[in-house]
Amino acid sequence: MAFGKPAAAGKRFQTFDLLSTLIAVIRMDGAVLFANAALEDALGTSRRTLEGSQFGTCFQEPNVLRTAIDGARSNDFATLRYEALLRRVSHEMMPVQVTLAQGDKPGELIIELIPIEQQVRQDREERLLDQAQANKELIRNLAHEIKNPLGGIRGAAQLLQMEVESRDLVEYTQVIIHEADRLQTLVDRLLAPHRRPHVVGDVNIHEVCERVRSVILAEFPRDLDIERDFDPSLPEFRGDREQLIQATLNIVHNAAQALAERRAAGDARITLKTRVARQVIFNKQWYRLALELHVIDNGPGVPDAIKDRIFYPLVSGREGGTGLGLTLAQTFVQQHHGLIECDSVPGRTDFKILIPLP
Repeated sequence: MAFGKPAAAGKRFQTFDLLSTLIAVIRMDGAVLFANAALEDALGTSRRTLEGSQFGTCFQEPNVLRTAIDGARSNDFATLRYEALLRRVSHEMMPVQVTLAQGDKPGELIIELIPIEQQVRQDREERLLDQAQANKELIRNLAHEIKNPLGGIRGAAQLLQMEVESRDLVEYTQVIIHEADRLQTLVDRLLAPHRRPHVVGDVNIHEVCERVRSVILAEFPRDLDIERDFDPSLPEFRGDREQLIQATLNIVHNAAQALAERRAAGDARITLKTRVARQVIFNKQWYRLALELHVIDNGPGVPDAIKDRIFYPLVSGREGGTGLGLTLAQTFVQQHHGLIECDSVPGRTDFKILIPLP
């Protein structure tokens, strides 16, 4: 059977270069017909070097691929998945999930390689996305159910206060009114993201960071250091500036409060770090460019008991906290098709905001 030259094959498969997934197209004898740009980067070698070589040599155990190819030749399967270790030029091993599928033309196989760490991350993001959507509906419905009777309770307490003569009873009615008002404020905060219109304009993320920095330093003027680590190449993007300020402010404010012991010791530090991420996948979408905004603190870390629930409403690791700050921050970022992730160990907590860039 005759096969096209690698250059000709490259033209047929050039759309694979648009994917962040590692892709190779091989022949039944294991020789590489095409390797996409993502695979070049992952292996640390050029496409020209890969094309025509035996792809099995890129794995720690080449025989596993040989066995898979033999199964494809005998039509034992249409698609095969297994885990393997990809050998990089740096001699590091990358754990990957290998998917082997029949190509469009007879005698060709398409191999997709997904780093195990990336697969785990995608699964985690998918769970976060589903949980956030469920939380959003729960919050909205619950807030409306609470809001309706609150007005009646407060009004009844006011009428009762006008009728009673005992000073002690008046104090009781005032407690009812005060608590009803407190609950009303809480409900308003829960409903705020769904009421306020999305006001879109040009956003400079560094202006957002500077605004947040000035607000936090006004509250903690002497015992907190907020460092800047900005990438000046970041472009402006379309978004709701006020929502992004509020989202970032909620995260930074939480970090500042978590640094109580460090502030007392005089070494409390928060770093605002911006970077450009390239060829990233989150929220089940691939993006050529994305903004990364990190809020990093040197505090005690997120308690293990709530690590998996920190974006849930009414979950707080601080006594007296409402547990709404991170929930609202996640909602505002998701309205920009973005995501917030948290990586926390004692001494270092990193909240990362990801937002697609044009």
